[in-house]
Amino acid sequence: MDLSTTYLGLSLSHPVIPGASSLTEGPDRVRRLEDAGAPAVVLPSLFEEDIEHERLRRLRDVEAPSESFAEALSYFPRAGTEGIPGPDAYLERLRKIKEAVAIPVIASLNGASPGTWVEYARQIQEAGADALELNVYFLAVHPGVGPAEVDDRVVEVAGSVVKAVSVPVAVKLSPFFSSLPHLIARLGRAGVRAVVLFNRFYQPDIDPEALEVVPRLRRSTPAELGLRLRWTALLARRVAPQIAVTGGVHGAEDAVKALLAGARAVQMASALLEHGPDHLGAVVRGLTEWMERKGYESLDQVRGLLASDGSSDPAGLVRANYARVLRCGV
Repeated sequence: MDLSTTYLGLSLSHPVIPGASSLTEGPDRVRRLEDAGAPAVVLPSLFEEDIEHERLRRLRDVEAPSESFAEALSYFPRAGTEGIPGPDAYLERLRKIKEAVAIPVIASLNGASPGTWVEYARQIQEAGADALELNVYFLAVHPGVGPAEVDDRVVEVAGSVVKAVSVPVAVKLSPFFSSLPHLIARLGRAGVRAVVLFNRFYQPDIDPEALEVVPRLRRSTPAELGLRLRWTALLARRVAPQIAVTGGVHGAEDAVKALLAGARAVQMASALLEHGPDHLGAVVRGLTEWMERKGYESLDQVRGLLASDGSSDPAGLVRANYARVLRCGV
């Protein structure tokens, strides 16, 4: 049974990739995922805010030394004053992970605006990353910001990163865009090799007793997969970037659905956090058993079987499905 695939130019033994989570934070944990059969891993993000925090800290250390005299040693940054792990720690962790495992390592940058933080993409490449996933989180909250401006920013940020590195770049998107096909086509023209559908932005909650806005972290469930399947099926044969599915992939059946819709790869995080790294092997075995039962010999025979072929306007089919479900009272 041939489960091999290529994603972001990387040759993978199968398409089920551990996504960014605490399980991919360090060398020992990534090695355990490799032992469990992971064909690659996605690391947690280095945030634009972390880089800016480090830049301001260093500037402050230089401009406001604790002992000001002509040859003050305190013009060097003071050790032990960092409040949060900075970009240097991220780069060092990436180097150690690359030394510990043989599988491809996909690093991640999380940002919302072009700037000097993009230069760290080059440093991430130099630290050994095989590819880079760009997580663009920009929420337009001002009424004066239109959809074109939002799209332009995403394309500008992605294009800046593509120009900064030679490794392949993927962009992890949310579903909250006016026209995903148009945006993804633009990203493809900017050099983006793949898009990851979709980011799970964690929404705050409200505590009515404390009268506070509070953070809420909820893991994904298979119920979230439907939105990913719909857009993957609509886009897989219509845009140049490859598509990976993340959010709602918990078992073999979920992976099969994503592949039938046209996904090149699927990412899992919540299910692995819940069941442990060995769950990855169970998913791959389930995928293999399904293909054997259906008589398929390779993943190429499966991928995109239920994707829109582009020969007709899929909007009509989507609307027809929507109306049929409502009329049936489901």
